[in-house]
Amino acid sequence: MKTKTLKTILRIVLCVLAAGLIGGCLYLNSLMPIITGYAAKNLASAVFVSGRNQADVEALDLHFSFIKFNKNKVDYENKTVTSRFLWAKSTAVYRDGYGVTLLRGKTVEELKAEKFPLPLEEAGDPRPLALGDSALRARLEPLAEAFVDKQYYNGTPFAFVVLHKGGIVAERYRKGITRDTRLLSWSMGKSVTSALVGCMVEDGHVDLYEPMDIPEWQGDERRNITLNDLLQMQSGLEWNENYGTRSDVNLMLHREQDMGLYALSKPLEHKPGTYWYYSSGTTNIVMRYLRSRFASDTEFLSYIRREIFEPLGIRNACFEPDMSGTPVGSSYLYMTARDFAKFGQLYLDNGKAGDLRVFPEGWVEYSAAPTSGSQGEYGAFFWLNRGGKYPDAPADMFECRGHDGQEIFIVPSKDLVVVVLGYSPKPDRVVEWNRLLKEIIEVLP
Repeated sequence: MKTKTLKTILRIVLCVLAAGLIGGCLYLNSLMPIITGYAAKNLASAVFVSGRNQADVEALDLHFSFIKFNKNKVDYENKTVTSRFLWAKSTAVYRDGYGVTLLRGKTVEELKAEKFPLPLEEAGDPRPLALGDSALRARLEPLAEAFVDKQYYNGTPFAFVVLHKGGIVAERYRKGITRDTRLLSWSMGKSVTSALVGCMVEDGHVDLYEPMDIPEWQGDERRNITLNDLLQMQSGLEWNENYGTRSDVNLMLHREQDMGLYALSKPLEHKPGTYWYYSSGTTNIVMRYLRSRFASDTEFLSYIRREIFEPLGIRNACFEPDMSGTPVGSSYLYMTARDFAKFGQLYLDNGKAGDLRVFPEGWVEYSAAPTSGSQGEYGAFFWLNRGGKYPDAPADMFECRGHDGQEIFIVPSKDLVVVVLGYSPKPDRVVEWNRLLKEIIEVLP
């Protein structure tokens, strides 16, 4: 009897172990598009858009979690990167004008056959930033040196630019990075998407407060969602923005062919306009909707270039698309540090680039107005300091904030723009940013 009981227990234990093993393998398999896709996409963009060294990227940007175990092959002739982990692989493809797209649902040849529809731009800066006050530049030089060369904020800065009264008063780059290097925005791209909405509101292409005519939403309460709800992160749609798991944001960026469609297909959890939750999917819904207001990709991309980038003198900005051809507004904009500084200055100048108005009067105020439920921390695709997140910076400061430490700090009361780009995954970097801002502000005249 005892032997029969022991055999039964052993069978149960083996079944439980087998089920756990199978479940673990299935879950790991579901992570494969994220693990391999993250490595392939980000390495390809770093190499082919930013011109960085593969070994440097792997040792710094990709040296974490399962990502560091990928075997990456960079094909410089075809401009692709293939990343492999265990039984899975992902490929990312570079195309002139578009930048890099993570390959999903097509072959490399099929994707490469889709050419960028606009003429490629020449190099150069037709609206260069002027140098600021020489005495202030001298006072900030030691800070710039400590910040970049000595890794002042316990991360790895790639670029550091400070504008005061529209002029450069500090500028420094990591070795291998120059003023012409295009660097990743991560979620700072959301703020540029917000500016694009402002342009389209000005031109009558969209309305902030009317329900959006998205076909997939017309059969339920999602039909009441407005652009204003989306810009303020109050769509009410179900979403998981956790970056360390098999979350919605990771699946969207690394598995989906049409990122906006994936996000807008989520069910409603809260009444639109009543619940604040930060969602990268929201921005890709917006970008997909903006694209739908034009007859073709050519018209849409021409509009972005003409209305946002050309007035600022920004050339060769790279707003990388998903497989559907829509720019990934949540995450994948590449520009130089000076370009990002120009974008910040546009908001200090109330939406004007020289004599040209880029977006309407009042758009800056709208962008920096606190959204209910955000405790004074969020506006319209911009983060705010109304809640005192940075205690030593003015309350009127607002920012474009991106993953791993990408920042454009805009401080109207100090006529100040601070740009930080690099790799800083440290979770308490707010403390470091507060210290940096304090030290900059203390030396202003």
